[in-house]
Amino acid sequence: MELRTTTAANIAIDSTGKKLALKGLSVLGKLILIGYAVLTLYPLYWLFISAFKTNEDFFKNPYSLPHAWMIENITRAWKLGNMGRAMLNSTFVTITAVILTLVLGILAGYVLSRFEFRFKKVAVTLFLAGLLIPIHSTLVPLFLMMNKIHLLDTYWALILPYTAFELPLAVFLAIGYMASIPREIEEAAMIDGNGWWGVFGRVIFPLCSPIVATISILAFLRFWNDFSFALVFINSQVLKTLPLSLSLFSDGFGTDYSLTMGAMAIAVIPTIAVYLILQDQIMKGMVAGSVKG
Repeated sequence: MELRTTTAANIAIDSTGKKLALKGLSVLGKLILIGYAVLTLYPLYWLFISAFKTNEDFFKNPYSLPHAWMIENITRAWKLGNMGRAMLNSTFVTITAVILTLVLGILAGYVLSRFEFRFKKVAVTLFLAGLLIPIHSTLVPLFLMMNKIHLLDTYWALILPYTAFELPLAVFLAIGYMASIPREIEEAAMIDGNGWWGVFGRVIFPLCSPIVATISILAFLRFWNDFSFALVFINSQVLKTLPLSLSLFSDGFGTDYSLTMGAMAIAVIPTIAVYLILQDQIMKGMVAGSVKG
């Protein structure tokens, strides 16, 4: 009887110890995630507080709140950098390129994931090979090609390269996601009298909202923040995008950090808004094709 009591007590102690260990690991994991979140969000916090500082305050107190909140930094940056026009240019170029990327990427992903045809593996390999091309190594040949076809200093000088270089990733993600959609859904739609375009438009595409959101946010961030393509292909002031307008506050003699930070705070707001709107769909799209069944 005493042996049974001792054994039960030992089991209870072991169970309590395991629960405490699991609870400790859970708390440690949460603390690590909180620390990572703070490290990730701090640069954004620093940017926004720096946007309201004077240049003197920026250098003397780089990590503290502004002594005096300089709201005029935002208004001056908006006016001097012609950011209203630059934001319109960035919005038009980015949205157009994102739409083209989605249309071509989703259609190509649908064909490559659902149909069998000759040279299919070659087509998939070529798209995947596009992920390996160093984008900036193509600036010179692209400049020469666009100069010959008279596309330099136009919106299309940015839209077409953006779409071309984002398309391999879009196709790769679309193939992985659509491969996880049961084929029985398509067969049922075909029995109801839908053709292939009807199946795609009424069945497949509505199911692809997570991957559409994922492709959209990745493409939006790349297009909105691009500097090198815009610098090489755009010369006209009326066509300059936001990254180019930010460079106006810095020259070979110095940088006006108060205006630069104000302009950067304006430029980053649309990306944060887009991410917050689409965040629920992004993770679904990233993991949807990783598990079958």
